[in-house]
Amino acid sequence: MKAVADAIPPVRSKPGENRVPDSATYDTLLTTPLDALHRSLGAKMVPFAGYSMPVQYPLGVMKEHLHTRTAAGLFDVSHMGQADLVGGDIAVALEALVPGDLQTLQPGRIRYTQLLNDDGGMIDDLMVASPVDGTSNRVHLVVNAGCKDKDYAALQAALGDCAVLEKKDSHALLALQGPLAATVLSRFDVDCVDMPFMSLRPVTVNGVDVVISRCGYTGEDGYEISVSAEGADALAKSLLNQPEVEPIGLGARDSLRLESGLCLYGHDIDDTTSPVEADLLWSVSKRRRAEGGFPGDARILKEINEGPSRVRVGLKPTGRAPAREGAVIETLEGDAVGVVTSGGFGPTVEGPIAMGYVVAVHAKVGTHLHLIVRGKALDAEVVAMPFVQQRYYRGIK
Repeated sequence: MKAVADAIPPVRSKPGENRVPDSATYDTLLTTPLDALHRSLGAKMVPFAGYSMPVQYPLGVMKEHLHTRTAAGLFDVSHMGQADLVGGDIAVALEALVPGDLQTLQPGRIRYTQLLNDDGGMIDDLMVASPVDGTSNRVHLVVNAGCKDKDYAALQAALGDCAVLEKKDSHALLALQGPLAATVLSRFDVDCVDMPFMSLRPVTVNGVDVVISRCGYTGEDGYEISVSAEGADALAKSLLNQPEVEPIGLGARDSLRLESGLCLYGHDIDDTTSPVEADLLWSVSKRRRAEGGFPGDARILKEINEGPSRVRVGLKPTGRAPAREGAVIETLEGDAVGVVTSGGFGPTVEGPIAMGYVVAVHAKVGTHLHLIVRGKALDAEVVAMPFVQQRYYRGIK
């Protein structure tokens, strides 16, 4: 096996944002407001991003995955960081730290973007939402669990006195995902069916005030529900009492997002990768591409104009054996040209799938490559992502 041509420094895994149990000891782990409920449901609990989290329930990862694709699954994502930034025209201030267009973000809408370092690498990817009431001095944030401390520190250091960070540590976050999610939630007299993708609104469910966002991490239609810690258990039980809903753990959450071609921070993206390399250019608006004005803009604008040296691609092994994170990607001649960053079995596609970074000249769909697994070269093909059709609700058809 030849060395990876100046190729491609592999994307690093970061502690605290692993998809498998991390090294934290159980007596140091944080718990979510639904911890007792998970245990009563027979969940297998593992350390994840500093929390004790359910990786699967008695139904099992495969069936949990398929149930979410066909009905509705309920995920506890309360370990994620929820916060508000308040102060002045906060959209303008925050735009100096991210490549997303926040100044045109309409009330009640959500935008996906990335918090960048000075080299154009991603400190984290996050959701930014504008309040429904149009308040110009406040935005809502949802950040990754394993990154929230460094995110908050970076935001406070960069914004200084022009903004106040209000953490919502007293809130839980539930995700109701799947093609029947709207049917289930509307049963609670919630006006949610015609909400567009990437929008949010405050509503009341069973007498509890919550904020629902039409988004998720599975590629399916669905909602994330921000609720007070005190109201989380009753809300979760009410949703689980619906015949279409099953509890879903981290295992299925990972296979669902992989099938949908979605990045996992610390694996597929990190502080060395740019949005262009990661195939996230769609999240950088034309105005920001033209104007720049965000950290690392020189690198990112150069990659937009000249092309990056490496690119995130989808990979489909031709056999049944999966290629996991860290597997080297080679040409058919044996030259190492990249590395797998996520890989496993896709229950919906009924076979192994992976994604990773390759030297740009090998990124064309249809390119045949080898994935090195336990010293053996597995045939694979570069394929378009997502691996399954995304079914976000984008309006009446």
